[in-house]
Amino acid sequence: MTDIAEAVGVSAMTVSRAFKGDASIKPETRAAILSKADELGYVFDATAANLRQSRTGFVAVTVPSVENANFSATVRAISRELGKKNIQILLANTEYDPDEEERLINQLLRRNPEAMIVTGAQHTKRTDELLRKSGIPIIEIWDLPQAPIGHVVGFSNGDSVRALVEHLVKTRRRKIAFLGGETLADPRGAQRRAGFVAALGAHGLEAHRLVPLGSAPVGMSEGATGLDLLLEQFPDTDAVMCVSDLVAFGALAQCARRSVSVPDDIAIAGFGNYEIGRICEPPLTTVDVKAEVIGQRAAELAIDLLSGNMDDSAHLRHVIRPDLILRRSTP
Repeated sequence: MTDIAEAVGVSAMTVSRAFKGDASIKPETRAAILSKADELGYVFDATAANLRQSRTGFVAVTVPSVENANFSATVRAISRELGKKNIQILLANTEYDPDEEERLINQLLRRNPEAMIVTGAQHTKRTDELLRKSGIPIIEIWDLPQAPIGHVVGFSNGDSVRALVEHLVKTRRRKIAFLGGETLADPRGAQRRAGFVAALGAHGLEAHRLVPLGSAPVGMSEGATGLDLLLEQFPDTDAVMCVSDLVAFGALAQCARRSVSVPDDIAIAGFGNYEIGRICEPPLTTVDVKAEVIGQRAAELAIDLLSGNMDDSAHLRHVIRPDLILRRSTP
């Protein structure tokens, strides 16, 4: 089935459904599959097909960190929606490590999940091969990959940051810095930094105030340390865009310790719309990436695929539109 699927350009699941006469398969697709099967001398094994009907009842989900509130919100939404159909999740925490992701995905696939929801779109070559040859629906979330493995539910980190930079520029801030983690360990953080650099460049502003905070995940402690490093290197900075609300909160707390007024002396903005950003003083300007909506849409898509309401070969790209949330940490 894998050979036929690769030759025709569909998934192994689509091949299986075509042989079983599934009405969701387009006639022209089924004809192409049957023709290629005849060409390759493939004979459908009804016994094996019957064994395949035994469902495992779970969908595998990977996230970079179970401690991150946004990823937790995504997982909760996935679990809630799948639970309505008596489908459970098998969760794996990759710790922002591509090699660990590869190991975990290999382990998960051995347990025959009915589908897999993968956070992020940058994988090792081996992980990419495992997912593409898995024969199950694959849904990549939180990113918008240029060459998706299967289906996508995500948003553009770069575009989201541009809206935030536009706001800072409109409020007459010109010496704007970025606090974030090491780019190789955090692809989404790297995309935000790239969006930040591009947005400043579009306004003819220098984008050299880039302070790395170490390997992901980075949080409040790194934000406080980063603020000190930033002001040591660039004491005239008038605005800071942080890779997350946690980093922004750390920077905000350090400003209070140093008697730096926010936003009068320096404006601070975060990313992610975490709860801490809503209750701190002053509340943080941020970007709401709609983490729960991402999980809900991914789960709904998985349900449609597993119920046969959608052809797995018709790869869906669902784009989430984050919202800019303006609060008192910026003018």
